[in-house]
This record gives sequence, structure tokens and C-alpha cells, in this order.
Amino acid sequence: MDKLIEEEVSSKRKKKTYLLIFIIIIAFAVAIWFVRFFFKPSLTLADFTTAKVETGIIENTINATGEVLPEFEEVLTSPINASIKNVLMDAGNKVKKGQSILSLDKSVSETEYGKLQFQMESKENEIRKLKLDLEKSFFDIKSNNSIKQLRISNLNDAVSSAKRLLKAGGGTKEDVEAAELNLKVAELEKLQLENEIRSKQQTMKIEIREAEISLAIQRKDLDALKRKLDLADVIATRPGVITWVNKNIGSSVHEGDALVRIADLSGFKVAGSMSDNLLDKIHNNMTAIIRIGNTQLRGSVVNISPAVNNAIVSFDIQLNEKDSKELRPNQKVDVFLVTATRNGVLRLANGPAFNGSNLQEVFVLKNGVAERRSVKTGLSNFDYVEILSGLKAGDEVITSDMGDYKNTKTITISN
Repeated sequence: MDKLIEEEVSSKRKKKTYLLIFIIIIAFAVAIWFVRFFFKPSLTLADFTTAKVETGIIENTINATGEVLPEFEEVLTSPINASIKNVLMDAGNKVKKGQSILSLDKSVSETEYGKLQFQMESKENEIRKLKLDLEKSFFDIKSNNSIKQLRISNLNDAVSSAKRLLKAGGGTKEDVEAAELNLKVAELEKLQLENEIRSKQQTMKIEIREAEISLAIQRKDLDALKRKLDLADVIATRPGVITWVNKNIGSSVHEGDALVRIADLSGFKVAGSMSDNLLDKIHNNMTAIIRIGNTQLRGSVVNISPAVNNAIVSFDIQLNEKDSKELRPNQKVDVFLVTATRNGVLRLANGPAFNGSNLQEVFVLKNGVAERRSVKTGLSNFDYVEILSGLKAGDEVITSDMGDYKNTKTITISN
């Protein structure tokens, strides 16, 4: 009997427990429904930005960076090894052609110039002395040749006399042969001397020519140093604006070191750079958009560098408005290269709501409610996104980041 009562009590307790659990679940579900019904997500118009779908042109772009540079910039370098003596103008100053900017201490080069002058005078004296020596040697050879000629004439007479004596019986055959031998020796000596004269003439011309060439080289070196000394007072070769000047007075500079940069600020270009991963998408004459604040300038790509440095490829952009007032030297700008263009398409202002995927979830405003809608996008750039499907012209879309509402289908919009 006690056992039956105990089982009945236990059964009642289980029923009460199940009932309590059921009541809690129902209460929790009701609470969730109550919260969802009375606390629907809502936003005010000030919490987000919107844009309307419109029909227009869209350009697909890839991003790059750029720096504004003068279209023409001249670099004035040091013509000599010297030190900076005086700086007459600073960066930012306008200069006219022929205006002095900087002067160098050229005392060392002036000493070298004087040394070259003495060396050239010494070489001129050496040439004059060489000519005199060679003329004297040539005169001595010619005199010896004349003496040889007289001796030959005398030996010819001796041979004739020996033959006459032999014929008259007053001489011997040996005397005639000796006289003829002496004549032959004299003639050979004269021929040898004539060859020496011709050789000496050629030698004279070569030695004098070598000396003259050496002198001409020294004269050119002297003239070159004179021109460098004249350039030691650095002057502007054309009008422009000084963008940089070496102001370290007293510091040493070597020949070829940059001293001054002068830019013509009447026209600018943009030096662009981008990742080499996009190298196959860039080509000459492609349209480029340069953004400076709220201003957009257009141009075309030129001079793509064939070399890649640190995974970066560089190129130049020739601007359509190269004299725009928005441009400043060394100004950093955003560059967008146009890879494709489409006309008469649905487009929407770009914003944080778009993450680059072709399939997007956006919220469309309608009668005070933002409804989530799936859209398919196409081309895009900094300003616009092409809408392929899911929206129609005139739809008002939230362009702000709506990541916090990714699981929400509708949002109430209040004023």
C-alpha cells in the first residue's frame, strides 16, 4: 500500500515538472514575439546616407597612386670640384633667364687653370725648339749631300785622268780601278745620304705633328676648364621657379653634383605607380582620372617604365589641363585608370554598402521602411557602381555600411 502511494506522488511531481517546463517555454516564446513585435529595428534619416539609382555612363577603374611634378624641370650641376661660396636665392623664388642663383669658390680650379696655361706655353716653346733642331739637322744633312756631290764630281775627274794616263802609258790599270772604286763608294754614300734626307723629312713632319696634337689637346683642356670656371657662377638658363637649392655654404661639391632645380610651373604631369600584379591591365594612351580633393582631372598614360622596382611599376600621366590651379609640385594624388566604359547603364553612387562582390545585399527605402534586397553589380569605380539586376531607376538605396543589420529583412525609418 505504501508503495502505491509513493508511485502516485512521484507521478504527480513529474507532471508538475513537465507542466512548469512547458509554461516556461511558452512564456519565453511569447517574450521573444513581444520584443520582436514592439521593438523592431529602426533608424533615423541622419543615421545613414542614400542615393538614387540613375541611368548614365560608368567607367571601370583600377587604383594607383601619383605625385604631381613639373612637366619640365632643369637640374643645374656643379661644373667643377669646389665649395659653395654664396647662395643668392632660396627655393620658391621665381627666376629669370640669366639671373644668378649660387656661386662657388673656384680658387682650386683657377690654380689648375693657371698651371695648364704654363704647360701650354711650355709645349709651344718645345715645338718651336723642335722645329729649330730639325731644321738645323736637315740643313746639316743637305750640306753633307752637297759636299758628297762635289766629291763625286772630283772622283769623276780622277777616273777620267787615270784613264787618259793609262791610254798615254803613264798610268796603270790598277790606278783606274782604284779611281772607279772610290767613285762608286762616293755615289753609294750620296745615295745613302739622300735616303736619310727623305727619312729625316718624314720624321720632322711626324714629330712636329705629334707636338701640335699634344698642344691642341692641352688647348682644349684649357678651354674646357675656362668654360667650367665661367659656369661656376650658377645662373638660370630659362625662367622658372626654384624648387630646390643646396644651401650648405662651405660644403664641398664634386663635378656633376646637383646644386639647383628650376621648374617651369606653367605645366605639370603626374608620376604614377601601381602594383606589378596589374601590369597587364595598363597600356599607353589609356584614360586616367586624377582626384585632388573634390576636383577631378583627366589625362592619358604615357611612358610606362619597362622595369619593375620592389613590385611597383611606374608610368607618367599627361594631363589634359596641365596648368590647372589645383596642381602643386610634389603633391600626392589619387589616380584611377579607366579599363572599361559603358553608356546608358543603371548606376548607383558607390559607398561602404558595397564590398566589391558581384552579388550584394542592400536596403531600399520605400514608404518609411528599408527593405533588404539582393542585387547584382557590374563595373565599378570610386564614384559609381553598375547595377545589373535587382534595382530599377529611381530606387533610393542606403549606401552606408549596414553590416549590423545583415540578418534583418526590414528596418523602420523614422524622421
